[in-house]
Amino acid sequence: MSRNPLVREVSPTSWFFRHPRYLRYMSREITSIFVGAYCVLLVVAVQRLAAGREAWEGFLLALQGPASIAFHLLALVAAVYHAATWFNATQKAMPLQIGEEFLPGNVISGAHYVAWAVLSGGVLFLAGVI
Repeated sequence: MSRNPLVREVSPTSWFFRHPRYLRYMSREITSIFVGAYCVLLVVAVQRLAAGREAWEGFLLALQGPASIAFHLLALVAAVYHAATWFNATQKAMPLQIGEEFLPGNVISGAHYVAWAVLSGGVLFLAGVI
C-alpha cells in the first residue's frame, strides 16, 4: 500500500503573514534593502567627492530635498531595527559558556548595545557633534 506524501500549499508571497515570528523575520530581512541602498548612496557620495567641487556641491544640494530627508530617516529606522534584532538574536546564536555555566543572554545582548553606544559616541565626537 503506497501513500501520497503530504504536500502543503504555501503561497510564495504571503507565507510570512501566518505567524508573527515569520513576520518579524521578514521585516528584519527587508530592512537590509534600505541598509544596502544607503551603502550605494555612500558610494555615490565618494564618487561625487572625487569628481570635484561642483559635483560634490550638487550632491549636497540634492540631499537637502524632502525626499532625501525622508529616505535618510527611513534608512536610520531600518538600520536601528536591523541592528537591534541581530543583537537580540546573538544570545541564541552565540551562547557563551564560562566553565559549566552559560552566560545569561541579556549580558551578551547588553554587551553589544554598550559597544554600539560607545562606538556611536566616538563617531559623534570625531564628527564634532558632541
